[in-house]
Amino acid sequence: MKQPIISPSNRLVSLDAYRGITMFLLIAESALLYQALIGLFPENTWGHHIMIQFTHHPWNGLRFWDLIQPFFMFIVGVAMPFSLTRRLENSQDSSKVTRHVLRRCLLLFLFGTGLHCVYNQQLVFELWNVLTQLSFTILFTYLFLRQPFKVQLGVSIGLLLLTELMYRMYHPEAPFVKGENFGSYMDQLMMGKLSPGNWVAINCIPTAAHTLWGAMCGNLLRKKLPDLKKIKWFFLAGLGGLILGYGLDILQITPIVKRICTSSFVLASGGWALVALGLFYWLVDMKKVQSWTFPFILVGMNPIFIYLFAQVLGQWLFNLLKIFSFGVMEPLGVPEPGMQLINALLTLGAMWYLCYFLYKKKIFFKI
Repeated sequence: MKQPIISPSNRLVSLDAYRGITMFLLIAESALLYQALIGLFPENTWGHHIMIQFTHHPWNGLRFWDLIQPFFMFIVGVAMPFSLTRRLENSQDSSKVTRHVLRRCLLLFLFGTGLHCVYNQQLVFELWNVLTQLSFTILFTYLFLRQPFKVQLGVSIGLLLLTELMYRMYHPEAPFVKGENFGSYMDQLMMGKLSPGNWVAINCIPTAAHTLWGAMCGNLLRKKLPDLKKIKWFFLAGLGGLILGYGLDILQITPIVKRICTSSFVLASGGWALVALGLFYWLVDMKKVQSWTFPFILVGMNPIFIYLFAQVLGQWLFNLLKIFSFGVMEPLGVPEPGMQLINALLTLGAMWYLCYFLYKKKIFFKI
């Protein structure tokens, strides 16, 4: 397989790999891979405990899968100083760049709300999709993209303080109760309903810190500083986020709850996002260990397209392949969990090949 030619001078291969792995994990969920793997292991076995990390925590706690959405938000932020600066240099017209950002945010909002219509198979107005949230965080980050570091940091801290204030003022005695918190109250006002999974639309406010932190890291990466110094800042900031986030939870000040994006969750998940960026940057761009990244970079080259494809057609593709794969495996005596796993892998492989096909044809969907 021929690898893409990516010049270190104009591409952050580490960011491409980071994005690609995140997207690969997302489409693997749509291929029902994690569901199939969980089905292989009975409860209370080591395999079940490992695979449960690929599901969201029901409330107070943090699993690996809870980090994927913050990683996605953070990665978008890291890319913004590079892409928008390049657009500004090409057009020399800041108003044109602003119109582009507004158009992109509108499309993301429509895609996000449209997906809920697909899920429900009818017209609904629901604001819980990651793309809907992203439409807000991108626009918010763009407003502060050129501000000094101290202003950006202050604004991000302000978002977390605002989140704390909203929840605690609404219900001072028990601010983070499932289904009875400020976020749920706002959902009733805006949509007249609650999410079955206890997600809330105002998550876009605290998680905007993830995108803003990403943009701050993107600005740092653009500076002419030694690589080790950049990595040191990523790790120190990441460690700070982890200590604060987990500390607030352990001391029972603010619980880590991904479903309502508590400040402790944003700090802890943001800390992991920063540490991951430091590791990717050190391994891929500094040490030049890049050969393994190509299969993942392919997936990240059309991130919005493959996300929408996986969300809309992932299960349909799984069922389509099931007609043929189960017809072959069942006569061979393959047990049901094994057939589910093989079919999930075939579905994931088909979606990966679609990304490869688009790459070979040089088709890249931009919004």
